[in-house]
Formats: sequence, C-alpha cells, structure tokens
Amino acid sequence: MVPAMSPTRSARQTRAMLTMLAAVALFAMMDAGLKQLSAHYPPFQVASLRGAASLPLVLVWAIATAGVRPLLRVRWSLHLLRGVLGVAMMATFVYAVSKLPLSTTYSVFFVAPLLITALSVPFLGEHVGPRRWTAIVIGLIGVLVLLRPTGEGLVSLAALAVLVAAVMYAISAITVRVLARTDSTQSMMVWLMAMIALGAGALAWPQWVPIRGEDLWIIAGVGVAGALGQYAITEAFRLGEASLIAPLEYTALVWGVMFDLAFWGVLPDAITWIGAAIIVVSGLYLIRRERVHVEAEHP
Repeated sequence: MVPAMSPTRSARQTRAMLTMLAAVALFAMMDAGLKQLSAHYPPFQVASLRGAASLPLVLVWAIATAGVRPLLRVRWSLHLLRGVLGVAMMATFVYAVSKLPLSTTYSVFFVAPLLITALSVPFLGEHVGPRRWTAIVIGLIGVLVLLRPTGEGLVSLAALAVLVAAVMYAISAITVRVLARTDSTQSMMVWLMAMIALGAGALAWPQWVPIRGEDLWIIAGVGVAGALGQYAITEAFRLGEASLIAPLEYTALVWGVMFDLAFWGVLPDAITWIGAAIIVVSGLYLIRRERVHVEAEHP
C-alpha cells in the first residue's frame, strides 16, 4: 500500500505545481515579447536586450539572498562556457520565433529534455536504459514529423535554428548539473544574464539598430517576465519533486497557441499537432521512467 501524502507535503507539492505553471506563463510572455522585438531588431541585439533587461533584477535578488562573495567565487571556465551557449541559444531562438509561430517553435524545442537525457550518458556518465532510449528515438521522430523532410520544413533555416537552440539549452543544462556541485544558483543566474547581455551585445554592435521609444515597455516587460520566470522555476524545483514539476513545462504549448492566435492570428496545422503530440508523449514517458529509475536506486 502506498502511504498517504502528509498535508504539509501535499501543500508543498501544490505550491510547487502552481509556481511552475506561473513560471511557464511568464516565460511564454517573455517569448512573445522577444517575437515582437524580433520584427525590428537583429537576433543578437534582441538576445542582448533580454539579458540586459533581466540582469538588474536578478542581481538585486542574488545579492539580497546570497551576498556578493558567492557571485565571485565561481568556476569561471564553466560559466564562460554557459555564456557562449546562452548567447547561441538566445540568438537562434529569437531568429526562430521571428520566422515561426510560437507554438511551432515550442513544439520543436520540446526535444530539449530528450537531448538532456541522451547527453547525460557521455558527459555525466549516467545510465540510460533501453526504454528511455526508445522514448528519445520516438521523440526525435516527432521532430522529423514537425520538420516535414518531404516538404518545406527541413529546409527551413528557422526550424533548424530551433534545433540548434534546443541543443545549446541541453548542453547548458548539463553544465548546470556540474556547476551546482560547487556554485550557487544566484551566481549561475547572474553570470548567465551578464554574459548574454555583453556577448550578444558585442556581436550585435556592428549592426546595432537604435531602440525605438515605443519598444521600451516591451523590453522592460521581457526583463521582468524573464527574471520572475527564472525565480519561479527555481522555486518550483526547490519545493517539489522534479518528476512532478517537469511535465508542466509542456503547458507552454497552450500559451504559445493562445498568443499566436491573439497577436498574430495563426493556429498550428494538423501536422504540427501530431509532431508536438509525439514529442510531448515521449517526454512524459521519459520523465516517468526517470522517476522509476530514481525510486529503484533509492527505495
């Protein structure tokens, strides 16, 4: 018989789930803002603005909760690697949303958790069983459905940009697992935002477009939503079990569809729904198998 969950634990899990849902909504709002900005500014500039807009809020939070010293005593080589990956991820993601609906971009990007599991084998030495490898392969088939190799999808630079962003995100997530052994969450958040702002800004500088006054509120909104979303997702994983919280990331697709319809008047076609469903189902199965694997190791 499975023991009943205590009221305190149940309340924590409920709070964690609600916080995760809020985090996903905030990130979707941020992405909608990035898509709006991408119509007027180059991808590297938008990436730089995203980092710069969130940095002051993240910095204030980091100093208030951890102080200055943990921000300086870090493994600089891995933070620099995360910065390079972050710049590449943000720039390719911004380029993708400038060309594709948010819902389509999210559907392809959902392959990231599958990639994280696959990369954990060579980089972290983790064991991935045949069932989880099967889920990964099925998820990649879902990506092929979305990209439509027999039609216009695979030759789309924007679709390939989403895949690049997902790969960069997955590798960055692996570095987070390594960094978390020695460095604080605050330092990882602050230096990632700083490096994206400076690195993407340096690459964008030769083609920098003067910022329009009417876009300042969008930039501010991107910064606030990004900072609050990062805090919320960190808090959600602190409060709740990862296997319970992680599947809620897929609610981003709901926000993507709503924003696409509200702001740009588009809806996903049948092929997009099919490909997204394959990726989401394989991702959910992978999360379930991960939970079984952890419970087997720690009964």
